[in-house]
Parts: sequence; C-alpha cells; structure tokens
Amino acid sequence: MPRKPGGKRGEPPLRELLRLPPGERIELSGYDTRATPGAPDGKRATRADTARMGRHLAGLQERLWAAGTAGDHRRILLVLQGMDTSGKGGTVKHVIGQLNPSGCRIRAFKAPTEEERRHDFLWRVRRALPGPGEIGIFDRSHYEDVLVARVRHLARPAEIGSRYGLINDFERALADDGVTLVKCFLHLSYDEQRRRLLRRLDRPDKRWKFDPGDIDERALWPAYQEAYELALERCAAPYAPWYLVPADRKWYRNWAISRLLLEQLRELDPRYPEADFDVARCRERLLKGT
Repeated sequence: MPRKPGGKRGEPPLRELLRLPPGERIELSGYDTRATPGAPDGKRATRADTARMGRHLAGLQERLWAAGTAGDHRRILLVLQGMDTSGKGGTVKHVIGQLNPSGCRIRAFKAPTEEERRHDFLWRVRRALPGPGEIGIFDRSHYEDVLVARVRHLARPAEIGSRYGLINDFERALADDGVTLVKCFLHLSYDEQRRRLLRRLDRPDKRWKFDPGDIDERALWPAYQEAYELALERCAAPYAPWYLVPADRKWYRNWAISRLLLEQLRELDPRYPEADFDVARCRERLLKGT
C-alpha cells in the first residue's frame, strides 16, 4: 500500500531499509540499482507522494530555519555521492528545489583550486558547512579525496589510507556539534550511465553537461566501484551512516531522498521560537495607528 509522507505505524523507516551496515564488507554488485524499497506502488503513486512530502519538507525546513535564528544550533548536511549522471544535480533541482533557498547552502565540489591545494583536504569542506538552522547540500564532497584521488593516484596510498580516519573524526565532530549527516550514495548501473550520457549527446539542451572526459572515466568503472566500496565500509558509523539509494529510476531517487530528509526533520522536531516581545502590545499599537 502507498505510504503516507511520514510512514504508517509499524512500518520500518526508510533509513532502516537503505542504511548500509557499518563495519561490514560492501559489494555494490549485490545491490539492485533499479530497486524501489519502501516506495508506494508504481511510478505515478511515488511521484504523487514525493509532491506531498515536498510540502511537509518545506514546513519543517522553515521551522528549522526559524529555530536557528533563536539559538538552536542544529542543522542538516546532505552529502550526495555517486558516479557521473547518477543524479546529484537532479536531486538538488527536484528535492531541494522545493525548499526555501534562504535556509539552504548548496556547494558543488569540483577539482580543488590552487588555494585549496595549499591546505589540508578538509579545509574547503569546513568553509562550506551549513550554519545553525540551515540545510547544507554537498554535490560531491570530502569523499572525492578517497575516490578520485585513489583511482587517479593523486596522492600516496599511505596518505589516502589516513584520510578515512580523518573523515571519521571530522564527521564525529560535526555530529557532536549538532549536525545531522545524511550521506547518500546514488547507486547507478553501468548500462544506465551509458544511456544517460547518450541522451546528453542526442539533446542539444543537454550537451553542456557532457564532457568527453566522462568516457575516459567510464573505463575506470571497476576501480571507482572498489573505491566506493572502501569508502562506504570504512566511513559508516551510527553518527554518520551511509544510505544506498538505487538511482536508475529517477522518480524513486527523488522520493527516497525526500523521505530520508523528512524522517530526519521529523525526528529533530524543530519549533518556532517564542516571541521575545509583547505580542499584545504590538498588536494594540498597530491597531491604534490605523
């Protein structure tokens, strides 16, 4: 049966269905990229549920943003990782696009600049973190430094190996400081990526997204899968779990990430701050002035 935005009593939260087990070996080939765990029955019902969730998300986000103005330091960081065309940008457009941009901080991480290379790999990430009451969205993230860096041999193996522990320490510190981490790996199949790249070539309005280097990256697919498996295994913890989101079906991807955010926001249960002024007196003054 289709689920309501918050889920029905007795049903497991989507977080439980998609959360990867910490400390266990991950083999991505064992996860179906077209699966739709927890979703309503069918594409149309799932899209309708996503739209309903959008209204709930917007209301909770406003409460979080309002609470942040009154001293509530809690915030959310959504980390989106996945192969090219897995839908990181699409998620920002279709899920985050339903929210008030004033309360969102979106950052797309690309190759580091000269200035960024002069610092440790977490320096640029710390500068992009959400403030109190905000929802931060990372389109790629600090994980690039154990993914691309590993596959492309951009750092010594020992240095890359040390980064997993540094990431764990960094994320623990974030959690201790009131950041709720929602780390999503968008699990795309090799064949679906080819279809999406071909679509970009076939459509003039999509060619700006295509880079000939994307074809070279496809040749490294097995190495990237291995790098992701290591990152998902070594950097999953109760305070910063990984969620594997099947991404071949865009409508499911959007539903799942909306649902994950909704569950987290409902658990935080942010409240509008109480007025720090005399409401009745202000109302009286306005009425007298009309």
